[in-house]
Amino acid sequence: MISIDPKSIETAKLQGYLQGSVGPRPIAFASTIDKNGNPNVSPFSFFNVFSANPPILVFSPARRVRDNSVKHTLINCEATGEVVINVVNFDMVQQTSLASTEYADGVNEFLKSGLTQVPSDVVKPFRVKESPVQFECKVNQIIPLGSEGGAGNLILCEVVRIHINEAVLDANGAIDQYKIDLVSRLGGNWYSRSNQGLFEVPKPLSTLGIGVDVIPRHVKESHIFDGNDLGKLGNIEALPTPEEVSIFVKQNFSVKGVLSSDDQDKLHLEAKKYLDEDDVLTAWKVLLAQKQE
Repeated sequence: MISIDPKSIETAKLQGYLQGSVGPRPIAFASTIDKNGNPNVSPFSFFNVFSANPPILVFSPARRVRDNSVKHTLINCEATGEVVINVVNFDMVQQTSLASTEYADGVNEFLKSGLTQVPSDVVKPFRVKESPVQFECKVNQIIPLGSEGGAGNLILCEVVRIHINEAVLDANGAIDQYKIDLVSRLGGNWYSRSNQGLFEVPKPLSTLGIGVDVIPRHVKESHIFDGNDLGKLGNIEALPTPEEVSIFVKQNFSVKGVLSSDDQDKLHLEAKKYLDEDDVLTAWKVLLAQKQE
């Protein structure tokens, strides 16, 4: 067994040990607005429930390790004193991951992730429609835990309204743990699905996904693709070039056959096969092949 003095190693490595050993951690998908009313939504895995009377949730947007900057969520909570915490289930995990991309200030992550913003009853920040349970909260207190990169900021939130999708309730009106299908975070790219087990969601922090808002309408409105598929398609740094698509079409007879049938569903199903294998670049080549005809 190795023994480590936390002060003797770099913060990024220490964070990896902490996140890799303390888990699975529930995810707070926190929706806020800035002082000008612009929406923001971002996931945080330093999160849990700490009291029922009063109902208190606590999450922690940490200072970025690489440059000691702070998250928009923290700034917005300080400015408005309000937040909506949306829980994350498997059906929305890819879009949630895409929303974690560090887009510039003022960029609406609802649009980039393809998730739906709906008005709250008591607070001003929007709720995430796709989330099975949404907590409207007032911020009671913010406790900074340090001033260096990696330091957390505990945001103590009092729940003032709860919204629950009836589809996740059992016959007695309680939340069915199989139906709600929650996901949680572990170390690296690993997640845990509460009713099944481990899976990965690759998320390169150094790049910006193009976003679901860039995806063509015929793809976004297709009955073939679900939210996770759209999240994968939006979480790519750049689309393949026309030359790359042309080469791909020439080398793949199955795609040629789909294109010749002029059946859009068949084209989408062909792309879906690659998405299910997490081959997003090839899925995009299939979808863009239609323009080659």
